[in-house]
Amino acid sequence: MSAAADPGDLSQALADLHSEAFDPPWSASAFAELLGQSGVMLEGATDGFILIRTVADEAEILTLAVRPSARRQGLGARLVRTAADRAAAAGAVRMFLEVAEDNDPARALYGAAGFEPAGRRPRYYPRADGPAVDALLLVRNLA
Repeated sequence: MSAAADPGDLSQALADLHSEAFDPPWSASAFAELLGQSGVMLEGATDGFILIRTVADEAEILTLAVRPSARRQGLGARLVRTAADRAAAAGAVRMFLEVAEDNDPARALYGAAGFEPAGRRPRYYPRADGPAVDALLLVRNLA
C-alpha cells in the first residue's frame, strides 16, 4: 500500500483489508480522517498494514491488520518492528497499544516484540456474540 495513492482509494483499500481482519471493521472515512492527522504514519503491504500515531515522545499503534490468509508468516512482526523504528526516528521513546484480552495470537505477537502490560480497560471491545471484552494496555520502551 502506498501513501502516494489516491487518498480515497487508499482509505477504501485499508477499510477493505481491515474488514477481513476485524469485526467490526473501521470505515474508509475513519481511515481517511486518521491519515489526515498530524503524526499518523502508515506502513503496509498487500496483505497487511499498521497505522501508528506519534505525539511528543510517545507513539501508539492504532491498528494492525493482516489478511487471514497471510497470518503466521511474519508479516505482523515485520510491521511492528518497522513501526517501532519509525516511531523512534520521530522521537518517540515509548509505544503503546490496546489489544483484546481474548486475542491470544496478537498478545503473543506483541509479547514477542517486547510489549509489556501497563493497564486494562474493562469491557472495551464489544462482541456481537457475547459480553464486551477487556482491552489490555501494553507498552514498549523504544529507547
